[in-house]
Amino acid sequence: MSATSHFTAITYRVDANTGIARLTLNRPDRLNSFTEVMHAEIRQALDALDADLAVRVLVLSGAGRAFCAGQDLNDRAVTGSDEPPDLAATIEKNYKPLVLRLQNMPVPTLCAVNGIAAGAGASLVLACDIVVAARSASFLQAFSKIGLIPDTGGSWFLPQRVGMARAIGLAMLADKLPAEKAAAWGLIWDCVDDAELAPTIERIAAQLASAPTRALVRTRQAMRAGVNNRLETQLDLERDMMLELGRSDDYREGVAAFVGRRTPTFKDR
Repeated sequence: MSATSHFTAITYRVDANTGIARLTLNRPDRLNSFTEVMHAEIRQALDALDADLAVRVLVLSGAGRAFCAGQDLNDRAVTGSDEPPDLAATIEKNYKPLVLRLQNMPVPTLCAVNGIAAGAGASLVLACDIVVAARSASFLQAFSKIGLIPDTGGSWFLPQRVGMARAIGLAMLADKLPAEKAAAWGLIWDCVDDAELAPTIERIAAQLASAPTRALVRTRQAMRAGVNNRLETQLDLERDMMLELGRSDDYREGVAAFVGRRTPTFKDR
């Protein structure tokens, strides 16, 4: 059984049997580029996810031949005679909250990249926990082509994922990065043949949905905190999280299942 919400720029569906929520950017005629309407609808969908305790994993994807081409410049067209747009306001209202929300989702996030991911679309991918791309997909930091810097967290994610030299090269040269090389560089989790993208995403989504959700979220939090923490601080964080998780029903279920040689049924979120 599944529940579907009706939007114009995205689709959002939850499979109540599996706990898998699917949010698809759905403007294929514009390569799923961002508009004010799309941002508003994504916020509504994520609000619904937060309130739905049956959801155990979020799959983010794009409709048609692209994942996301970034900001739709027609939505904030600029000409020489126009008043300059307030890009800071756009970031503060839309992109910053979106990245922070994805980074702090109460469930793991899985991103399926089926085609080009450019600009804000390329950065959005990196806000997800696990990313799998089709072999024909590619990533493009297109900002320098219009006189801007990587936003939507791109200037933060890129150096961490691929190192400073590659990050600066990608941002300054604005060259397409093929999915296979993106996987080899550590930008994403995996690159698979195009025909294998959908079944691979389904398999990983099912695995994440059946896993101990709270432990996965704490794993994400611990690893991201470890980027800036001193070792002693990180060890303290691990201690505190292990104290919490060790008192959870999922931990008791996991141990009981291991001892009883059966498949565990995790329920915490």
